[in-house]
Amino acid sequence: MKGILSVSAAALSGVALVGLTAISPAQAEDTITAASWGGAYTASQREAYYKPAAKEIDMTVLEDEWGGTLAEIRVQVDTGEYKWHVIDGESGTAMAGCDEGVLAELDWDMLGGQDRFLPGAAHDCAVGTISWATIYAYNGDTFSGDNAPTTMADFFDTETYPGKRGLYAGSPAASIEMALVADGVPTGEVYSYLEENEDEALDRAFAKLDSIRDDIIWWETGAMAPQLLADGEVAMTTAWNGRIYNAVVNEGKNFVIVWDGQIIDYDLWFIPAGHPEYDLGMKFIEYASRPEVMARQSQYISYGPTTNEAAELIDPDILQHLPTAPANLSNAMWSDTIWWADHEEELTERFQVWRSQ
Repeated sequence: MKGILSVSAAALSGVALVGLTAISPAQAEDTITAASWGGAYTASQREAYYKPAAKEIDMTVLEDEWGGTLAEIRVQVDTGEYKWHVIDGESGTAMAGCDEGVLAELDWDMLGGQDRFLPGAAHDCAVGTISWATIYAYNGDTFSGDNAPTTMADFFDTETYPGKRGLYAGSPAASIEMALVADGVPTGEVYSYLEENEDEALDRAFAKLDSIRDDIIWWETGAMAPQLLADGEVAMTTAWNGRIYNAVVNEGKNFVIVWDGQIIDYDLWFIPAGHPEYDLGMKFIEYASRPEVMARQSQYISYGPTTNEAAELIDPDILQHLPTAPANLSNAMWSDTIWWADHEEELTERFQVWRSQ
């Protein structure tokens, strides 16, 4: 999941993760282990799902952290020695794991059908729990009023908006799409363009990246992006939306998110294939997918829900900061995980060669 981010200090004070952690001192009738990303993100899950589950569905949830790789799931499936009942992971992992057979198909009758969920948030083996976005942000002390950037094209316009630009070093994903949008490709046509005219589209994207090449500062972790802004090393940076929100709310930074051209993706729940307690995993996922339960997480972290039903329950003051807020969706796109699953390896190699030149 891209970016472990802020949680209300008052809500989460005194909460810590130490290895495998029990949520409730009183053991409930059912006990499961949920694997997630740790830090403030898991802390938000603890408050929204794990603690209330003890009272609301008589379930104790133990926490564990994982590294996000299929190999960690595969070894459990192959040996039959399961550590985790449910796992919070990324879209690409869910799709690859389902295709490989290391993830179980979910009981969609229990979940009310796939149509309940936002586009791309429902798969045979996984169901969305949060939506997050890659955006770009700037320091409001540097740009303001009529001088403030508002479009993806502005990120690449270093004449009108001088200064260094922060970009993620770890993957070409987002940089490719943002470059094409900045060069005039409508957000709704980016992936069809890449699919139908791959060589032309990629050359065009890299040419656009070349236009700011001398001004790029690379960031490698989620924490680095807002830090580059805070230190004045960049005038603008791409980032995972929650990292910027965290800097604004918890650290008082005058950072501004530009939602134009944002790229939305999901984290999803899934269950290892062949788990002997599959029913307990489904019981938890059904609970976590209820609108009133899903909506709670946004009180603790600035990621959006994956159903419109849940979004309708979120306080408007919170909703405006989420990727899926109606006002933020006007020129958004959803990451095409199928396209990236087919192209990520070769494009990552090309991207890293380009970076090193």
